[in-house]
Parts: sequence; structure tokens; C-alpha cells
Amino acid sequence: MVRDGIHYALALIAAAALLGWLSGFLFAFPLLLAAVFCLWFFRDPDRPIPAGDLAVSPADGRVLAVSSESPTLTRVSVFMNIFDVHVNRAPVAGRIAALDYRKGRFLIASRDRAALENEQNTVTIDAGNGAQVTFKQIAGLIARRIVFYKQPGDFVALGERVGLIKFGSRVDVFLGPEWQVQVRQGQRLRAGSSILAHRR
Repeated sequence: MVRDGIHYALALIAAAALLGWLSGFLFAFPLLLAAVFCLWFFRDPDRPIPAGDLAVSPADGRVLAVSSESPTLTRVSVFMNIFDVHVNRAPVAGRIAALDYRKGRFLIASRDRAALENEQNTVTIDAGNGAQVTFKQIAGLIARRIVFYKQPGDFVALGERVGLIKFGSRVDVFLGPEWQVQVRQGQRLRAGSSILAHRR
């Protein structure tokens, strides 16, 4: 479990205890339900990581789109609803070459405009042999905080935990011509386990 979930749950339980003492259990019950939800929402299960020269999904969720951004660049967008695991993982192994956090709006994450206007964190990983993979953590309507654990220069393993987006959103992955994309629109993915692409 992500530590944040424990913090939120403890705060809600303390508030429920105080409200229950002042007003009775029925008034405290919604806060206890919210505490249980936080513990469930911030779950962080172990995942089997596939082996090979490949890219994996950085997020749990449904593929919103597989689209050509240019003749040499393909974008895969993965939408996380409130029921998905929200821990993000490195799509490829390599060195973090750049980070670019940008404040923005909180539009519904499934909208195309969200990729341009919403608050987001853009991460570029040098995957070796001249290949780079970029992915964006994009905040949504409910999500109000993007968390990223790494710094430029850090090395990450394939499928390693690198951050999360609190309470939902989406992740876009940008793959160059050296990658053969393996997913399709509407497909359900699991972070770290589902293969996005093989290197050609």
C-alpha cells in the first residue's frame, strides 16, 4: 500500500472517532467508509514484470487512443478510473533524461484537450542505443496531485514504481519508430505487466 493511503485513513478514523463521541456512530459512519476507501484506493500490488527489450504500460486502465503524433511518433493514452490502481511504473528501463512539471487545468482526463491544458509531469527516459521514451502523468477532474519519486539522472528498471496520480487521471506514452506497438484502443492494461511495445 502507498503510505499516503495510511495517512488519509488515519486522519479520517480520528475525525470519525471525534464525531462519533460528540454525535453518535451514525454520524461517524460515512467517515469510516471514506477511510476504508482510501486504504483500498492506495493499494499497491506486486506485479510480474515481463522480460525482454520491450515497453510496458506505466498505468492501470483502458487504452483511450493509439494515435500517430507525427510520422515517427506514436502516442498511447491510458485512462485510469477511480477503481484502478494508481501507482505508476517506468515503461522502459533506462536513465531519466528530463523532467518537466507544468501547472494547468483539471479538465476531464479522457478529453483530448486534457493532454495540452491539464496539470502534468513529463518524463523522458533514455532507453539506450539512441532510443528515448517519454510519458506524461496528466491530472484530471478529481486528481489534484501528481507524485513522482525520481530525479533526472536516476536509473529505473522496467516496470519499477516511479510515482502516482492521486484520485485518478491518465498517462500518455510517446514511442518512436524503433518500437512496434502491441496494444489497441479499448484494451485494458495493468501497470508493469502489460506489454505496450517491442523494440524492432
